[in-house]
Amino acid sequence: MIPRHIEPHLHSLRRHFPCVVITGVRQCGKTTLLDTLPKGWHRLDMENGADRQQVLADPDLFFRLHPEEVAIDEAQLVPELFPALRVAIDRNRSQKGRFVLTGSSSPQLVRNLAESLAGRVATIELGPLTLTEAWRLDPAPLYSRIAEQCSLQELRAATAPGLSLPQVQEYWFHGGFPEPWLSHDNEFRRLWHHHYLDTYLLRDIAPLFPNLSQDRYRQFVQMLGHLSGTIVNYSEIARTLGISQPTARDYLHIAHHTFLWRHLPAWSQSKHKQLVKHAKGYLRDSGLLHRLLHVGDLAVLATHPQRGHSWEGMVSEVLLRNFHNLGVRFDAYHYRTRGGAEIDLILEGDFGLLPIEIKYAQQSDRRSLRSLVEFIDAHDCPYGLIINNDETPRLLDERILSIPATHL
Repeated sequence: MIPRHIEPHLHSLRRHFPCVVITGVRQCGKTTLLDTLPKGWHRLDMENGADRQQVLADPDLFFRLHPEEVAIDEAQLVPELFPALRVAIDRNRSQKGRFVLTGSSSPQLVRNLAESLAGRVATIELGPLTLTEAWRLDPAPLYSRIAEQCSLQELRAATAPGLSLPQVQEYWFHGGFPEPWLSHDNEFRRLWHHHYLDTYLLRDIAPLFPNLSQDRYRQFVQMLGHLSGTIVNYSEIARTLGISQPTARDYLHIAHHTFLWRHLPAWSQSKHKQLVKHAKGYLRDSGLLHRLLHVGDLAVLATHPQRGHSWEGMVSEVLLRNFHNLGVRFDAYHYRTRGGAEIDLILEGDFGLLPIEIKYAQQSDRRSLRSLVEFIDAHDCPYGLIINNDETPRLLDERILSIPATHL
């Protein structure tokens, strides 16, 4: 089992809430995370017929017989349990840490939570492995220091190289799904990603959206590989697939809420009148992206036209997953003006406003610095970051720090 850095946050929430729900993409490790619960917990898998029947035969009676220490995997498959779970929680509202649920299909799960368990549940999102998790290392100190609102000088001093450049490159190519990292067989890794898409379509999409055209949505998923890292153009998607623009929006909504695609809205809180207000997005897992693009190895990736977009998406996800693992609350955006200024990632949270530019090159160009400087000045940010492939952290400006990807 690969240790997950979100585990302390999970157990912290169990001390404060009667129920904790773990959401995340299929095969990201939610079931394995349940193994960290104390011994004696009653675990049920709603994809298992016998377990499912045990709950559905009489949900109210089930929770009277099992009033605590119950973990239910893939809970979105049994919406009937949520009203009964609410009643069970309310019988002893003050008792914490009684139930843990997991779910892969966010739309159905979120709807059930909102309708039945509002105020009674905490939700955490588990993603595929971060860089340090994939290589079985402790989390980088960068994220906790940002969350603590330390100064730029303190942040620079706290960053340390936990990884080698080849390790970062291997992670970038293969992505973060745990199962491929349990095998060193590259053929298995290739086949795993190929069959993962079939599993996603048949086990998540088909039951949730029975009226959806499976063939058309499969074409759409293939198309996402070429859209990853770009501004979303709904009319172009609709024209290419022969569907309406509302259907194209629905497809992207489904992909985002089943954790396949990251929808990144445009930052719109500037006084700048020439902002590009269209969202952008990317496939959340770089390994899956490379399979969709038929990238066979790192040598091909190094010269592929999608290299920059792929790198940007991978680094963005590593950053976001690490903050999620700490339980840090934030919103994520991208920034672009019609004049050409752009910043890949804007994070707004309890730590303030943090603009981040992501570059594959070892050194950053002046244009990147200019966009960051202007944004930092306009919004009075404490500092901005550039993530690149340099060898060591560098202060590029009085409020701009470059951090190598090996320090993530």
